[in-house]
Amino acid sequence: MKNKEQSQELIKTLLENIGEDTSRAGLLDTPKRCVKMYEELLSKTNVDPKEEINTFFESDNDEPILVKDIQFYSLCEHHMLPFYGVCHIAYVPNNKKITGLSKLARLVESASRRLQIQEDMTLMLVNAIEEQLQPKGVYVIIEAEHMCMAMRGIKKIGSKTVTSKKTGVFLEDTELVKDIQYKIKL
Repeated sequence: MKNKEQSQELIKTLLENIGEDTSRAGLLDTPKRCVKMYEELLSKTNVDPKEEINTFFESDNDEPILVKDIQFYSLCEHHMLPFYGVCHIAYVPNNKKITGLSKLARLVESASRRLQIQEDMTLMLVNAIEEQLQPKGVYVIIEAEHMCMAMRGIKKIGSKTVTSKKTGVFLEDTELVKDIQYKIKL
């Protein structure tokens, strides 16, 4: 964060503007804690997530590799409220090039730590995998609950938004897509 003190003052002003007494015990350190929280939740704002895919291996496997149920938390750019859920990533290796499974989880973590919309996060993940691995195809599915829909506005607790993006062989082979969807129970 560029200027922590200024950010803390802004949070203190916000609390005062909603009628809180910022001198009461429970709120004395709230501006500091809030800034620290935003630093953590938005820690990858100016980081290109593709950098997480930095280890490569060779494999004769030419079948889809699926890492499913990668949990994440992110913040909606419209209301700065959390959205959270799971991400499923499948890709079909090309030219024997694969990456470590943890790299895909790190990719999701990096992509999620910024203000954004779920649709853009989905595309960001696909683009990173395409660029770093040049696979025969990528299929990313994100299932998330948005607090901006649950806590305010329409107040629909438990509703989930599903976004997906397919490239390459996943666009051409419907059986391959059905197999991945079956494996993640979509």
